[in-house]
Amino acid sequence: MSTPVDMTAVQDDRGFFGHPRGLSTLFFTEMWERFSYYGMRALLTLYMTSKVADGGLAFDEKYASVIYATYVSSVWYLPLVGGWLADKILGARAQS
Repeated sequence: MSTPVDMTAVQDDRGFFGHPRGLSTLFFTEMWERFSYYGMRALLTLYMTSKVADGGLAFDEKYASVIYATYVSSVWYLPLVGGWLADKILGARAQS
């Protein structure tokens, strides 16, 4: 036996362009995270190669590129290392 569901209460919970209200928080959090990450990528090499008098670090372009490549690659490979540590070393009980 099934009970009828009042669909008007479900439809009234749509507040963000026809989507659930919590989606707006998720959307804006993801948007600002990507904005800060890609903004950092765009400005990091420029900051490292500009002169000290201009507020930069005055690194050589090759050295700045190595630091930039290390930063970008660490974004992709460090979650793998963290996942391995969480699964193999820490285990399920250490997370609580």
